[in-house]
Amino acid sequence: MWYASTHKNKRYKRVSDQEGVVGGTSGKNNSTFKYVLMSAAAVGLFGFGYAAGNGSVQLNSVDSVASKLSEAVDDDDLATSGLQEIYDELRENYDGEISDEELLDGLKKGTVAAVGDSYTEFLNEEASAEFNAGLDGTFEGIGAELSQEDGFVMVVAPIKGTPADAAGVRPGDIIVEIDGESSTELTVFEAVQKIRGEKDTEVVLTMIRDRERVVIPIVRGVIDIPSVEHRIEDGVGIIEIGRFGSDTVKLVEDAAAEIVAADVTDVIVDVRNNPGGLLNAAVGVSGVWLDRGAVVLEEKRDGETVKSYKATGNTVFGPDVQTVVLINEGSASASEIVAGALKDNGRATLIGETSFGKGSVQQLIDLQSGGALKVTIARWFTPDGKNIDQEGIAPDQEVVLTDEDYEAERDPQLDAAKNSF
Repeated sequence: MWYASTHKNKRYKRVSDQEGVVGGTSGKNNSTFKYVLMSAAAVGLFGFGYAAGNGSVQLNSVDSVASKLSEAVDDDDLATSGLQEIYDELRENYDGEISDEELLDGLKKGTVAAVGDSYTEFLNEEASAEFNAGLDGTFEGIGAELSQEDGFVMVVAPIKGTPADAAGVRPGDIIVEIDGESSTELTVFEAVQKIRGEKDTEVVLTMIRDRERVVIPIVRGVIDIPSVEHRIEDGVGIIEIGRFGSDTVKLVEDAAAEIVAADVTDVIVDVRNNPGGLLNAAVGVSGVWLDRGAVVLEEKRDGETVKSYKATGNTVFGPDVQTVVLINEGSASASEIVAGALKDNGRATLIGETSFGKGSVQQLIDLQSGGALKVTIARWFTPDGKNIDQEGIAPDQEVVLTDEDYEAERDPQLDAAKNSF
């Protein structure tokens, strides 16, 4: 839903992250803001990044860049801090063509990268489109969600039923080469751009897994990530949530209603390898179990609570319904919100493996000049006041799903959940 704001006549939209999810439009006269949950700089540097992104800096000449840069950050020394010299030396010595547009993109990226936060980055128009495509849930590629840890591109989770999943990609795999070229200097979205491609074409990923080098060729396909699937099996209602999209709350409510109508009171919610999605969807899904007014999560900035999200009263499962949430290291962001909210409110037991650990909030800004800025603006906390960033949520009952289990199509985590009732 849209939130009205008086801030420069801009509109805000709350989303979680899928290290990528939710489309938005960008007009000439206004920017669109979105809050993303995925994955503080000097005021001067951030100020320039914002000004450049809004088109107030044009790279017609290095003199105009330097002067605009100085104006944007209110720092007289910055214009003579080496930018002019670098530009002059490039023009004089570089053996090749120099694109002013690419230089400006690089300047934006470098400005944002200087804050040292892997979740804060400038996305050019192509990368921004990739981000929005991921939120929509349909695209051509391999179907693996990526993040960045310690400078390396890492697999958060292969999405169930996709080429990446079928090829054997695993959560935690570190991608070091894409089609034989090093990926160790790439951002997440640069890696995504190289990995995605037309269906029926092949990409070869070289990865580090458990200190071993693994080479996996993957044939790309059309990725249509199901938001929700449900069934009743062995007298247990099973709701699988693949992503948190705009349709997820309604689909979970419908699934819950069918389960209740069938007089089933044991429910499993499977968010394994679910990398996230819309924040409002996570709050709405939590509300299927929680009474109106129950806290789902809190956002804090500099230790102060800036917003508290509460269940809004769409409860379908009453207190007589026993619930287990299945999590693993590929359960991130919005998935962790739901798991944390149900656990802390005493409505669910968690089974599986410790979740990914994505406890920060990003604001995604569609820039007037094209592209987007994604910036960390807060941390989120579970109802009991825990920030899970870098730590994840530990299950109440740890059950490991090994590679051998996967190859043999065994699911000891699901079995443990069924046996817990």
